[in-house]
Amino acid sequence: MPNNNQYQIFDDPLRYYNAMIEDIENAKDNIYIETYRIGNDSIGIRFKDVLTRKCKEGIKVKLLIDSWGGGALPDNFFKNLKEFGGEVRYFKKIRINFDIFTKSHRRNHRKILLIDDNITYIGSSNITEYNLNWRELVIRMTGDIANSFKRIFNYDYKIYNKYIFDKVGYTQSIRHNGFEILREVPSITKQRINRKYIQIIKKAKFQIIIETPYFLPGFMLRKALADAGKRGIDVKIIIPMHSDIRLIDILRNKYLGQLDRNHVKFLFYLPHNLHAKILLVDNELFSISSANFDYRSFRYQHEIAFIGTDKSILSQLKTHVNGTLIDCERFNYEKWKVRPLIQKFVEWLLLPVRHLL
Repeated sequence: MPNNNQYQIFDDPLRYYNAMIEDIENAKDNIYIETYRIGNDSIGIRFKDVLTRKCKEGIKVKLLIDSWGGGALPDNFFKNLKEFGGEVRYFKKIRINFDIFTKSHRRNHRKILLIDDNITYIGSSNITEYNLNWRELVIRMTGDIANSFKRIFNYDYKIYNKYIFDKVGYTQSIRHNGFEILREVPSITKQRINRKYIQIIKKAKFQIIIETPYFLPGFMLRKALADAGKRGIDVKIIIPMHSDIRLIDILRNKYLGQLDRNHVKFLFYLPHNLHAKILLVDNELFSISSANFDYRSFRYQHEIAFIGTDKSILSQLKTHVNGTLIDCERFNYEKWKVRPLIQKFVEWLLLPVRHLL
């Protein structure tokens, strides 16, 4: 359940789903949700039903769901919610054209829940039972920082069906009381979150910790991590032993040995999928994000990163990381060197499509 702290970190899906539902049930004015996926399952239905009840009470409810992520929902899934005044929009429906393969990857991958202009949830998690046994990372915040995220939501809600928009204005950094909110949009050249992470990594003094489910970074990010390892920085990258996308697990192995040789330590999370997306540097700076450390997030998707130095958040994130490390196993370089030839061949085969995985 939510506590009275201004910032609260959750990594267990059932706990934060319950907290979200409680906050929604107590809403007095408005509820805005922006998400990649809502499931037609026990969790998605539970959220839909409580949102519908709030609509009946006269609370303003707006939902923005990615067309790809929410594509499996029945057409009548939100029928009652809409009848009571709720609004539902699907972000950028799939278009058939000559560039369908790459355009179809320009998805809205952000996860934001806003309540009464006072409560904000952001992080790694969709709204689905699919991830109930995963390790996630979601932060609940109270206070007027919700107004900054409301601006972002309203703009996303406005351009939900536009393929041409003001990318410069849309990606301007937002600063609020020492925090920075970065927005990523599909772009080969801009990649603001990617560039910010490279800058942060280059300035690290003694430690870098990354948690990500998918690790397929571009050359410059790999180089920044390797350079940090070579200059003696303690670089730990925590990834799941088995994510939910097997092809990415296969392809990422191509990079692990190369970075391990440069003193970048990889740790495999063993119990199930690790879906948290965080960056911690020197116990002084953090990023909580919807973005994975891969080409697809940085090039093709609408993502969001919340960056800051707040000590209470850092303390909770360190507790989370320590809990993750308990269930981790260190990458074995010698075993990697003698991996089967068929595995090396598949890695090579997948390399040309690494941007789209």
